[in-house]
Amino acid sequence: MVEHLHGKEGVAGSSPALGLISKHRVSTAAARYLANPLVKTLHKVGLPFPGTCILETTGRKSGEPRRTPVGKGLDGDTFWIVTEHGERASYVKNIRANPRVRVKCGRRWRTGTATPLPDDDWRARQRQPYMAKLNAATVRVMKTQPMTVRVDLDP
Repeated sequence: MVEHLHGKEGVAGSSPALGLISKHRVSTAAARYLANPLVKTLHKVGLPFPGTCILETTGRKSGEPRRTPVGKGLDGDTFWIVTEHGERASYVKNIRANPRVRVKCGRRWRTGTATPLPDDDWRARQRQPYMAKLNAATVRVMKTQPMTVRVDLDP
């Protein structure tokens, strides 16, 4: 099978880059169509999925609120996220355009300012006691370009 991708042709799966692209497509589709709708619905009805919170960003094109389930990473007034797709994640692109966000853990929304930290050691971050273990394992399996995002929550 030959794929045309970013102007280059090659045999699918023959290079690490194609493998990452395919992995990114599969994990993004699984999140978008299966996991995220379920987790968002549970949060909406007041039954949050264990170890998850909701991150709300402002859409960089639409200006509309965009809600994404993320692993629970609350440490006092700082919320930590390890995104499996780094700069390719839509919510990271939204944060780059407008860093003001909201985070809902349990029933409470908190506002804050998000900062992507490409130089942070995401593996060490995931080992911290405040990080959700199931989410950390999922990120390790599905990752293509993991990166840390810090949210400084307003008092």
